[in-house]
Amino acid sequence: MPSNLRTSLILVALCLGISLPSLAREQARPSIGQQREGVLFWPQAERDAQFRRMYERFPSDRAAHGTHTHALPEGKPLAVDGRDGAVWLGDYMEKHHVAGVMVLQDGRVRLQRYALGFGPQQRWTSFSVAKSVTSVLLGMALQQGYIHGMDDTLGTYIPELRGSAYADVTVEQLLTMTSGVHWNEDYDDAKSDVAQMYLGACVDGRAHVLSYLMKQPRQWPAGTHWNYNTAETDLLGILVQRATHRSLAAYLSEALWKPYGMAADAYWIKDECDGSDTGGSGLSATLGDYARLGQFMLEGGRIDGKQAIAEAWLHGATREHASTDAPDRGYGYLWWTDSDGSYAAIGIFGQMVYVDPARKLVIAQVASWPAATSKELVAGRRAFVEAIKQAADAERSVSVVPAKAGTQ
Repeated sequence: MPSNLRTSLILVALCLGISLPSLAREQARPSIGQQREGVLFWPQAERDAQFRRMYERFPSDRAAHGTHTHALPEGKPLAVDGRDGAVWLGDYMEKHHVAGVMVLQDGRVRLQRYALGFGPQQRWTSFSVAKSVTSVLLGMALQQGYIHGMDDTLGTYIPELRGSAYADVTVEQLLTMTSGVHWNEDYDDAKSDVAQMYLGACVDGRAHVLSYLMKQPRQWPAGTHWNYNTAETDLLGILVQRATHRSLAAYLSEALWKPYGMAADAYWIKDECDGSDTGGSGLSATLGDYARLGQFMLEGGRIDGKQAIAEAWLHGATREHASTDAPDRGYGYLWWTDSDGSYAAIGIFGQMVYVDPARKLVIAQVASWPAATSKELVAGRRAFVEAIKQAADAERSVSVVPAKAGTQ
């Protein structure tokens, strides 16, 4: 800092009665954006303690629940074939720092367990599960006429993007992460785009992500290449908020949380620059309500028997539009797709809402993995999901075995 500027700051501080230590602390205090980026590099103990408090730690909007609750009645406990289910599940949760697991089948709770001092009344942060929720909200806005079509360009709804690489990117291309704009989503690299996008100063009252993405260059022709990009789902959140004239939290409450019967309020973290809710992450909800989200999807996006999501969205959301670098896994409208027709909302550090239409299963998980992601952690989660599927299949195969002659 130049000496004349330092002197001026000291004089101002003395005139205002501010102590120099206080001034130094104020200068050193990280911004909200810097604190959010720092979450990627928290130690394990802080993740375990704070993922349930994110909406208290960062400015957030509330998505109020309604007066009725979509019941999740108890079902027959799901037995994991050939193993001590309680021990197996406990080992899995301890090894992977899983705070809660809930399995629904036919809308009934077949398995439910909590750990890390977390409980059914508490909320847990979603990370990228929020992307899938933002996608659902876009489908609902399309149904209600706030958004005209999937081929609309982003510049139609966000004028600040005109003249940028995003000007002619379509809504559908944003939903499938095929914008073709350059982006680096390396969670372990402090210099990657995903670790930098909230760090800059606020500019002209624009959301962090708008200021960052307006400068990004094009790398591939739009619609030709899949590249995972958290900032683009923040951008989708801005689009939904501009189109509906509501925050994501308010629209979530109005369109889904109240009508479907979620059991508790949810919260969505806000951008510090313009106050918009960040569509790519930052949602906090109870484990039970994450499971209800999966059940809503399993039921075809219907509320009280009426279609709540546009058919155009439903047709594309859970089928593969883009191949990914994971075997047997594709990408729909911000939902990961599996080759057997299942699909999932997935967040770093172990968050998941998995939907298996063939088995009428929903698997919800919240966690604080030891790393944002890794091949080993993902393999462990997939093995857990596969074990649940096999347990459901084993029950079904037993139920259809014909009775032996002479038995009843």
